[in-house]
Amino acid sequence: MKTVKEVSKLTGISVRTLHYYDKIDLLTPSLKSDAGYRLYDDTKLEILQQILFFREFDISLKEIKAIINNPDLDKCKILTMQKNMLITKKERIERLIEGIDEVLKGETSMDFSIFNKSELEEMFLIMTNRMPKDIQELAIKEFGSIQEWKKHYIEILSSKELQEQYAEIVKMYGNKDNYLSFLKEKVPQKENQEFKQWEDTIITNIISLKDSGNSREISKSISEYGAGCKKFYRMKDEKAMMLSLAKSLRNEMVYKKIDEKLGNGASDFLAQEIEKVYQ
Repeated sequence: MKTVKEVSKLTGISVRTLHYYDKIDLLTPSLKSDAGYRLYDDTKLEILQQILFFREFDISLKEIKAIINNPDLDKCKILTMQKNMLITKKERIERLIEGIDEVLKGETSMDFSIFNKSELEEMFLIMTNRMPKDIQELAIKEFGSIQEWKKHYIEILSSKELQEQYAEIVKMYGNKDNYLSFLKEKVPQKENQEFKQWEDTIITNIISLKDSGNSREISKSISEYGAGCKKFYRMKDEKAMMLSLAKSLRNEMVYKKIDEKLGNGASDFLAQEIEKVYQ
């Protein structure tokens, strides 16, 4: 057992801070002596170590308390979480060091990408898990394999333009971790179904205007479609997604499927109208 002063000396945390952790039930002592002194055993010191680690990443005390008190997170899961956080931080520091080395060699540019490769891979996994199976299969066929699809996705998202867009999104969510947590949020099946029905309806309506010559109404419907996608996917800017959709509509397997359903030239028409609005 160690006293508050001994724990303070061992960790560098002030006695006042330890008292505060006790007050908010973040780190209560193992027991109190007859004289009222707080005493901490090895188990409590392990918890304190976890707290101090999370604080290094500017995680709030409220969030730390929720993590530590989560019954679904045992010691191994918390250590794994902390390890992953360290790996992410290590990768980012290494990339910054590489950038500084390039500057020292005479290069003028540095890489300040918002997301590193492991985070982009995680985002790819989230995206594919949300996609309908038929769309997944089409994409895999288009790129040849899921590995090539992932490689293409990471290359696109690593571009300066998209990284700048993600920087704005991250600001909206407060920080990168909050945004990634949001991405992991599972959309209810009912909401998925309602969106799919709405999407089918609005695309059919747009195609029905193909020979109308009413460019204003077509553009309005395309913008409505983009806004709906933005809302469903919880996006800040749908432009990149819509232009990516336009590109995919020119893939042979995709346009054949759409043309079979909506008529010859439907896919190319939709792609052209999307590009008119978003390019």
